[in-house]
Amino acid sequence: MKTAFKSTILLCALAAASLAPAADNAPGMLAAGRVDDAINTLQGEIRSSPQDAKLQNLLCRAYFSLEDWDRGIAACEQAVSLDPNNATYHMWLGRIYGEKADASSFLSAAGLAKKVRNEFERAVQLSPDNAEARTDLAEFYLEAPGIVGGGRDKAEAQSQILARSAPARAHWVNARIAEKKKDPATAEREYRAAVDASHGSALAWFNLALFYRHTQRWDEMEQTITKATQAQIDHPEVLMESGEILIRSGRNYPAATQLLRRYLASGEFVEQAPAFKAHYLLGSALEKQGDKQGAAREYQAALSLAKGFGRAKEALARVNR
Repeated sequence: MKTAFKSTILLCALAAASLAPAADNAPGMLAAGRVDDAINTLQGEIRSSPQDAKLQNLLCRAYFSLEDWDRGIAACEQAVSLDPNNATYHMWLGRIYGEKADASSFLSAAGLAKKVRNEFERAVQLSPDNAEARTDLAEFYLEAPGIVGGGRDKAEAQSQILARSAPARAHWVNARIAEKKKDPATAEREYRAAVDASHGSALAWFNLALFYRHTQRWDEMEQTITKATQAQIDHPEVLMESGEILIRSGRNYPAATQLLRRYLASGEFVEQAPAFKAHYLLGSALEKQGDKQGAAREYQAALSLAKGFGRAKEALARVNR
């Protein structure tokens, strides 16, 4: 189930993030990007409390950050099995099924897509006011083909519900619907309406920047990234994600470097922007600028926190050749 804006999905779906708690426990380690420490701690705690669904959900999210979909799915399925009436656990299981589908063959992805739909629908059924789960469900309906339960009309229905309690999210869904209709003018208006509805949220500005990237309006993308990163940083992950889209777009590597260093220096880490990934991205920006030694240091820093992060392993091997 490929999506047009993978980064957008993750950001919007996780929009309720908070700053990292003290990193002396598994949730704190996970938020701080110390994923190896988090996994080791969680595995020990699970051996002592094998029926604790919360621990299994945290373990799933740790593997999610590493892009280790199979281990993550096993943990998320266990969390749902232990506590089948917890909407958050169903939501995370749906998310990781979706990521696995993105990395799978067409036939495998179709089977997984049905599981994604079932988990998101169950999450919304259990917690109708859960705006994160409803946003995930709307995105699924919009992206998935009808044969696995997708449908633009279904996404529109979710947007109408979101409009009552989470208008910024509703505008985001409407913008995505407009993009699917190949109506960029309406999409841009909806993204800007989300900015207004969120009172200038950094996240809403960032989503508008992603739209400009998708439409190859590069100068406007960079200008909007500046607005996002100069706004009140209500979502610290915007700093890392902004650096990432500059790198992926081949634009302004020095600005990407600055944003990533700013995020790492802030210490205000959040789970959806783990420090190990920020180090990896900083390494990528430095490598693009010809600083292989600096890049190697950042890739090593990433692996010191997450030894199983495959992209950092590959990058370090490349710059050390």
